[in-house]
Amino acid sequence: MGESASSAALAKLNAAINELKSLSVQPLLQSAVEALNAGDHREGAKWALKALEMDEKSGFGWYMLALAQELGGDFVSSITCYEAALRLMPDHEEVANNLGRLAFRLGQTEVAEQFFRAFLRRYPNHPEGANNLACALRTQMRFDEAIEVLKASIMLDPSHSVVWNTLGTVMAEQGDSANAAIFFDEALRLDPDFAKARYNRGNMSLALGDVERALQDCDTALTKKITEDERQMMLLARSTIKINLGRIGEGWDDYEARLHPQFSDVTQFMINRPKWTPGADLAGKTLLLIGEQGLGDEILFANLIPDVIEALGADGKLILAVEQRLIPLFQRSFPTAEVGGHRTFKVDGRSVRLMPFLDGRAEKIDLWAPLASPLRQFRRRLEDFPDRPGYLKADPDRVAYWRDQLASAPAGMKVGLLWKSAITNGGRHRFFSPFEQWAPILATPGVCLVNLQYGDCAQELEQARRDFGVEIWTPPGIDLKQDLDDVAALCCAMDLVIGFANATLNIAAACGVPTWLISAPGAWPRLGTRRYPWYPQVRTFLPPAFADWSPVMAEVGEALAQAATAD
Repeated sequence: MGESASSAALAKLNAAINELKSLSVQPLLQSAVEALNAGDHREGAKWALKALEMDEKSGFGWYMLALAQELGGDFVSSITCYEAALRLMPDHEEVANNLGRLAFRLGQTEVAEQFFRAFLRRYPNHPEGANNLACALRTQMRFDEAIEVLKASIMLDPSHSVVWNTLGTVMAEQGDSANAAIFFDEALRLDPDFAKARYNRGNMSLALGDVERALQDCDTALTKKITEDERQMMLLARSTIKINLGRIGEGWDDYEARLHPQFSDVTQFMINRPKWTPGADLAGKTLLLIGEQGLGDEILFANLIPDVIEALGADGKLILAVEQRLIPLFQRSFPTAEVGGHRTFKVDGRSVRLMPFLDGRAEKIDLWAPLASPLRQFRRRLEDFPDRPGYLKADPDRVAYWRDQLASAPAGMKVGLLWKSAITNGGRHRFFSPFEQWAPILATPGVCLVNLQYGDCAQELEQARRDFGVEIWTPPGIDLKQDLDDVAALCCAMDLVIGFANATLNIAAACGVPTWLISAPGAWPRLGTRRYPWYPQVRTFLPPAFADWSPVMAEVGEALAQAATAD
């Protein structure tokens, strides 16, 4: 997507300002442009406010203030300023486009789409308008529509690198890596300094397993002129590339980019206590660790909790704030810790995470950290990952209950299946095979396939029945999405769990259950290995190439047939 304060946009704005009749406001606005060109949003806002003090009806003044506020991360104020500018300058083409971009950034994709369509109705051949509309359509997974918009723009003028870049991202979202790479290359041929295209090409190289080229592209992109939020996004991407190369400690250091105030998807943790830093003495301290990112991530990162408890010692105390559904499982697994739930709200377009269970006791906390941050100290090298089969403990009574229930299921080795994620944004669907590719596993004789898949999976269960003649047994009386403590017990009652890296597979693996993971090239949690060091008992299966699922699913099917025979 285009930039509100790119050099080209600011140059165009400066030219318009030069034509202003109000000579008293003109130099103030030009100073604002110069400040924004230098990346100084505070200075830009200062000059814009001076201009508005002199002429409160200066549309350009409101526009410059909107740009400065957006670059500073104050999106709500920025929208207000853009709207004021639009009222005063209804014919200024950039304002509606920027309002759409900001709505897109705040996750209001459908609102953004309407702004972009309105912009294109007024300027039907504008390449950035077409590009931005395609971005909104891509995010809604309306890929064919996005491609048509981009193709029409390219037919009019194929010289705009941003359009080729977005076409590459649409291809990448659909798993068409070959064409995505071609379009990123074309964007870079047209503009070798196009940082986003280079970054996107690096991401594609990572997905294809070419980690060295991914790092080279990401490093080069970081040398270009980019906004601070783009820099943090690229640093976060580089962190996973470094981890993939086995440079684990460096990777975790870059991973802190997710906490930078200018990172577009940052979560603000509402705790006013000193933050933990690597090397801090934990002995005898009270430490708060706050779960972050997705449910599977909270479980994965909990790998380090036993080490943290040991570092705190007998006189220290660990407080864990986790997703509400994980509280019983984590409390049983870490009985010396206090476990409560965090809650997250959207405030002015930002995620804000609270810990209500602390109830005024925050001042007793010596240090706090997001759950992944202590990885910088406790998991810097591959050998820092312990060779223990699990660190979460299911309820033994419920494990016994589910074993009794499974005895009434069809005969054979009890194999739990997981085939998709509830999260489909960000192209995540590309890392899960289509359900029909599971045929070699579904056809395995001598096994009882058990549905562990949360969410709506009626379509897949019917497809297995209709197309493969296989009944996937669904456990009675359990909500596979909400009852996570019971899900852990059900997994522990299985002989084997097979699937992709979603939340339930992480629960099974963290409980020490025999687990087979179907991974993808470039998956950073493998830490540059062909195994899964977080869970040493996990057996990992890899496709020969990105999205080439048939060979690996056949391999899993053969392995399962052998296991069922041995059983």
